[in-house]
Amino acid sequence: MKPRQWMTTLGLLALVVFAAIGLVMTRSWRQPEQEVTRGRLPRLVDEQPLITARSIAALAIDRNELRFAQQAVKLADTEVDLAFAEGMREAAQVPVSPTPEIRGLMARKGAAEAALKPDQALVEQLKKQTEASSGTRHDELQKQLNVALVQVELDQDELDDVNSRLLRSSTDDLSRIQRQFNRHETDEHALEAAAAQANVNNQANNQANNPELNYLSHNLWTQVTAWRSLRDKRAILQLAIQQANENVAKLSQKHNEIEKRVQSEKPVNEQNISPTSALTKSKSQKAVISASVESAAISSLQHLSVEQKNLADLNKRIQEHQEIANVYTSWTDHVDSKERATFRGMIESGLLIVLIFLAVYLAEQLVRHFFADLKEDHTRMRTLRTVSRYSVMAFGAMMLLFVVFGLPSQVPALVGLAGLGAGLTVALKDFFTAFFGGLVLMGSNGIRVGDWVEINGVVGEVVEINPLRTILLETGNWADTSHPTGRKVAFMNNFATVGHYFNYSSKGQWLWDELEVLVPQGQDPYPLIGGIQKLVTDETTTNAKAAEEEWKLAKRSRPTQIVSGTPAIDLRPTVMGVAIHVRYITQVHERYTTRSRLYQMIIELMMQKKSDSKSNV
Repeated sequence: MKPRQWMTTLGLLALVVFAAIGLVMTRSWRQPEQEVTRGRLPRLVDEQPLITARSIAALAIDRNELRFAQQAVKLADTEVDLAFAEGMREAAQVPVSPTPEIRGLMARKGAAEAALKPDQALVEQLKKQTEASSGTRHDELQKQLNVALVQVELDQDELDDVNSRLLRSSTDDLSRIQRQFNRHETDEHALEAAAAQANVNNQANNQANNPELNYLSHNLWTQVTAWRSLRDKRAILQLAIQQANENVAKLSQKHNEIEKRVQSEKPVNEQNISPTSALTKSKSQKAVISASVESAAISSLQHLSVEQKNLADLNKRIQEHQEIANVYTSWTDHVDSKERATFRGMIESGLLIVLIFLAVYLAEQLVRHFFADLKEDHTRMRTLRTVSRYSVMAFGAMMLLFVVFGLPSQVPALVGLAGLGAGLTVALKDFFTAFFGGLVLMGSNGIRVGDWVEINGVVGEVVEINPLRTILLETGNWADTSHPTGRKVAFMNNFATVGHYFNYSSKGQWLWDELEVLVPQGQDPYPLIGGIQKLVTDETTTNAKAAEEEWKLAKRSRPTQIVSGTPAIDLRPTVMGVAIHVRYITQVHERYTTRSRLYQMIIELMMQKKSDSKSNV
């Protein structure tokens, strides 16, 4: 490879390595929403069960899966509502020292409430007086009532503004949970309003685009696509089951901790508030009991009541998560049944493919056996054998396409595509013939870079072959010295399919070369012929034997007449005398050297014959 190609390859490999490293380093970024929820707001209520249920509900495609999805969403919604109630009760038990800003807002709230109550009482009084009056008095009272109503509205706006600012300014857990609950309720109403239309759209999209619907099809491509989709859905459902079981374990641990705390606090509370303990105390002891102690006892009882409610809600939440896990498990079993059916269909398709290959192989062997004893001159039968073999292979390929991609089901669409394909074929005829010609040239009987060929009367050495063009370095005719002319000639590769070409380069690059010797009139050519034949035979015997062996290997596919590489001599009368034509085997790159050497040896032979004839005289 060239340095530029090496640099390009190494650069691409480096990019692949960097991308792989980036994927490994960011593999924990797949669920950013959960990461943000756990990292930034650890005390807020976890809405992940409902988020998971809604996201998985979008994967439902049939009636059973829709039923499972609705059950999961309903159970998850109930669980999240219980989690909000529990979180608010726990947050209310935590004392929070108000900031100066909150104290100022609380003072404004008290003032707004104090101003709102007399204005509301005045409105009620004016309404009664207006209903009981008439005439001019009624009109005056109506005007006063309108003014009072406006004042009440202003007071209410002031109170609402203070409440919203107070809620926004509060940083305690109860305020944050309340804001989250408000957002949850708002989102819930919005989702309920758009649920019907969303279900219709999702169902339509699933019916049109989801590959799982074709899990019972009879073509391998659709079966593999459906199997992969079902496998991905099963993995998502298993993650949801794992999440539900983890929530059950976490809530069970929390339930056990609260239960132990309640059991440890209950005897102390009963002792402090029991009537018997109060009676056993002396009058001086009763006098010592202060209001703070009674307040502490009431606070302890309230805390115990909250703990008991939390235990009850935790039991319900654990049950909800267990039912969610059961729903997802049933859904997973339903998906598993589809996946097993799809996998069985894939096995059936694979068996059909193997049977098709076996049938094509046996049919091809039968055709070979039937036409095994053909002679060289049975051209029609040989053509019939070739047509039969290719027909069997074409039929097998068509059956494989049907098994892999299925039978065509939309005839109008197929007719339209066929018409479009025919139009493109006509418009791009030259391109297609050149492209397929390039494929032909890449075959065993094609040409390679370095071969010496003749295309459309142009002889030269192949210097480049691409999918559309073949480029030659032009040389002279094969019978002369064949020196390059310095010109490059480019041909579209369609000559390989619609024309013909000559390739003079076999494995050893053998060719028949020819030389001519003129015997003058009046001189007997026959003594010279024997010497020339012996001379040429001795010089080209090695090349002739190597060429014969190579040609035998090249034609081993069918019985043919063995081509001889023995030099051939032909006599031709001319006006100048007798022309002796000698044909012999040589290599392409040695033909000029071999011809020059043979000419030199023949001249020496002729000179020797001439001197011998003179000496005899």
